[in-house]
Amino acid sequence: MGFMDKLKNKFQKSEEEVEEVSAKYKDGMKKSRQTFSGKINDLIARYRKVDEEFFEELEEVLISADTGVATVMDLIDELKMEVKRQNIKDSEQMKEVISEKLVEIYYGDEDPKTEKLQLQTGQLSIILVVGVNGAGKTTSIGKLAHQLKSEGKQVILAAGDTFRAGAIEQLDIWGERAGVDVIKQTAGSDPAAVIYDGIKAAKSRKADVLICDTAGRLQNKVNLMNELAKVKRVIEREVPQAPHEVLLVLDATTGQNALNQAKTFAEATDVSGIVLTKLDGTAKGGIVLAIRNELQIPVKFVGLGEGMEDLQEFDAHAFVYGLFADMLEEDE
Repeated sequence: MGFMDKLKNKFQKSEEEVEEVSAKYKDGMKKSRQTFSGKINDLIARYRKVDEEFFEELEEVLISADTGVATVMDLIDELKMEVKRQNIKDSEQMKEVISEKLVEIYYGDEDPKTEKLQLQTGQLSIILVVGVNGAGKTTSIGKLAHQLKSEGKQVILAAGDTFRAGAIEQLDIWGERAGVDVIKQTAGSDPAAVIYDGIKAAKSRKADVLICDTAGRLQNKVNLMNELAKVKRVIEREVPQAPHEVLLVLDATTGQNALNQAKTFAEATDVSGIVLTKLDGTAKGGIVLAIRNELQIPVKFVGLGEGMEDLQEFDAHAFVYGLFADMLEEDE
């Protein structure tokens, strides 16, 4: 069974939906693919056999794609073992092996289903969204609200980023676009108070999902931690076991800096998933694997464009297809 067939089997969707999602990843990851798979194609063309020099250059290609040194070391070890197991001699055979190992190293022992958005059935779900200013936090909230509403859910937004100039107005605009209500106070208000109002409104209107925006200042980590802790206490008091998701929004174009931000926010709050924005704008898509492997935090959504529909639920198979589409289709 080829990689494309495995991709189709992993999606529990119709053939048309599979093709649509695959096309979005392929189009959205054009920049990464041209750089990443282009270098691997060149490597395979120059090395007809798989030897130590081949692996050394592959290592450099992976590190240059922001895959992270620790992740690359693990991947290279896995590839070497697979080459021995399958007795691979011809470098052409490495295309599919690399693709499959990238997927395996992403998921590890996890069931992919557990890495989907965890929402409650028949009761209010609360999603707390964190991240630095400029990462695309507000935009992601708007797109996620649109997606959930299109699935038939009643969604409310809480404008808890009360400090950044224009943040409340920006969320208001996205609320209008998505057709959902936004609970807000004046600029400079206590974020925890805004979230409290949001919970009360969500309960009284019998909403399915409340998405809470938060401040994104990293200049003073202690203040950030205290603020997020206060917001979480309010949520936990009003809705036990909430928040049901804490999504960290990261800008893929910032590479290893995004990884550092993830570490800081993971210390400040229990991050349950990553929203990786602007994946269409970077040539270094390996950051997805670095975050998952080094922090053990799943990427739940990726931004593959500017449109309302371009926030995609993450799937490692579709992601790897987006990285290697041209190479994999050659072999079909």
